[in-house]
Amino acid sequence: MTGLFAGTFARGGAAAAVSDDAWFRALLAVEAALARAAARTGLVPATAADAVTAACADPSRLDLATVVARAADAGNPVPPLVRALLEAVGGQHARAVHVGATSQDVLDTALVLLARDAVGAVDADLAAAAGLAAGLARTHRDDVVAGRTLLQQGLPTTFGLKAAGWLAGLDGARERLAEVVASLPVQYGGAVGTLAGSSTAVRDALAAELGLETTALPWHTVRLPVADLAGALGAAAGVVATVAVDVVLLAQSEVAEVAEVAEGRGGSSAMPHKNNPVAAISARACARRAPGLVATLLAAMEQEHERAAGAWHSEWPALTGLLTTVGSAASWLAESLRGLRPDPARMAATAAAAAEGPLSGALADALTPALGRGPAQDAAAAAVREARETGRPLADLVAGRTDVDPAAVLAAAAHDVGEAGAQVDAALAQHEQLTEGKA
Repeated sequence: MTGLFAGTFARGGAAAAVSDDAWFRALLAVEAALARAAARTGLVPATAADAVTAACADPSRLDLATVVARAADAGNPVPPLVRALLEAVGGQHARAVHVGATSQDVLDTALVLLARDAVGAVDADLAAAAGLAAGLARTHRDDVVAGRTLLQQGLPTTFGLKAAGWLAGLDGARERLAEVVASLPVQYGGAVGTLAGSSTAVRDALAAELGLETTALPWHTVRLPVADLAGALGAAAGVVATVAVDVVLLAQSEVAEVAEVAEGRGGSSAMPHKNNPVAAISARACARRAPGLVATLLAAMEQEHERAAGAWHSEWPALTGLLTTVGSAASWLAESLRGLRPDPARMAATAAAAAEGPLSGALADALTPALGRGPAQDAAAAAVREARETGRPLADLVAGRTDVDPAAVLAAAAHDVGEAGAQVDAALAQHEQLTEGKA
């Protein structure tokens, strides 16, 4: 993406990894690898394969402008690219160009190479965000914050546990993407998948040349590799969006439990006092684009006979856009967490003011032996309603009860965050194992 909105929606390394130049490099890498694979299996002379490899390594020898101009007429860029390669290597070595392949073989394999590189860039930004989340979890392991369910204050938790949840999601997204990338396959089957004029040995050699998985048969209309990529990228976008929306909500003026701090960023054109969490907002904006692109790719799985008429073509910009927008979202999230400034004092004050939740829960627990769980919950809820209707603190009402030990109830209502700290430690240990495994 270029232009006015590229700074927001084409941020990070993934955008560069799916540029037009990157597409050309991937297509040429496939053609060069195919020539070498054909030479390795004896289909063409090694000298001819060397000539094709040399031409692919020097795009300046190719008339790529004509390839772009004629790509639409051909339905895809491979036919004009093959003609450009034939002109570059000359008749003597022409037999090593596009050996036994159909356009989809080259385009699908190039798409896989492009996705592998782009996912590497996405992973780098996800890893940066995960490392920052780990730091927040470690630093704020025991800092109490109000837990919120359905956007209402519930019971106390810790900011460390919240950040550990972010960390677990980011690490999980990285693992899923890694699994998909590790199994990306080569595409090679020829005109209708029969390998007429070629062989499975060439397919195996092509996969080895490119560091991809080989297959028992081509996947021309069985689009599971693309669907797997779409699903893993969509899941990563969802994880990023979840962290980003937490930051946006915690940074609201009336909450103010965190703030994004970045020089020259966050101001308003009309309200000088504002400090907008721009990085988190931008991460959400980029992540919001992902589900539609995932849907396009999943809808394109329905493909007819040996080559789809349109569904296959729709994948190219959709997957390119999906990689770009998820990479941008991950990059923005890392930026947001890098500048995040939690306010533990504000968190603790908010949690302390929200005493109804822990106190009503403690009251229900104290009443349960005598009343049973259901009636005890009802009695505690009634006490909360009375406190709100009369304007009296719930603690005063509990202190006046004779059916419980008020001191024990008040003590039990103190900020009990359960095993939050232990869970933070477990998430950090898991993160360290993942980090060491990828080192």
